[in-house]
Amino acid sequence: LNDNPSHYKVTLSGTVKSPKISFDPPFLMLMPVPLDVKTETTIHIIPQDFLRKSQIQVELPELELEDSDRIYPFSVQFPEGKNIVISSDGTNKELICHISFRSSRPVSFLGNMFFIDEEGN
Repeated sequence: LNDNPSHYKVTLSGTVKSPKISFDPPFLMLMPVPLDVKTETTIHIIPQDFLRKSQIQVELPELELEDSDRIYPFSVQFPEGKNIVISSDGTNKELICHISFRSSRPVSFLGNMFFIDEEGN
């Protein structure tokens, strides 16, 4: 290389994978219950292609009642933590999430809960 005018060409190619999460089950339906009784279920959050440790946050819906009062009847718990970690084989460990609902007022709801990482994705 030092005084050799030979040319070398290096070609690189790759694929960029964006982190994503999927859910099992993919949607949630909680059973109707009497007022002020908790109903709950467990979902599995399956992270994919996270290259570094991250933490999941949840945006819970606020419900507006007929009299304009606002309530937050949903709650979530992560019994094993909210951190997405990378195992030694490069895969991400799934997270367990308990979702519960309780309301002292009659209400029904169809909508979304948003699970986001530290970068707002």
